[in-house]
Amino acid sequence: MENVIRIGSVVYSKRGRDAGGYFMVSEIRDADFVFIADGHTHKLARPKKKNIKHLKNSGHVLEGIAEKLIAGKKVFDSEVRSALRSFNEPSAPQSLNN
Repeated sequence: MENVIRIGSVVYSKRGRDAGGYFMVSEIRDADFVFIADGHTHKLARPKKKNIKHLKNSGHVLEGIAEKLIAGKKVFDSEVRSALRSFNEPSAPQSLNN
């Protein structure tokens, strides 16, 4: 599993009001903070600033969405919701229990 968080990485929130949910990294601010979105409570137009210490990398990257974000193309919240749906379902892989 890759521990590097990059644009498009699927991350698990360990702390805060959004703890327990999966999000996609939409922007990297600096070495300590990233912006995350889930397309529902935290939309791409107004992503949540999150400390990297409070996130756990799932090792998955949403390649199609990442390429669009890097290229500056429009990404819809519905695309993010759809891509994260399998992670947020009760039968999602729970290998991130730490």
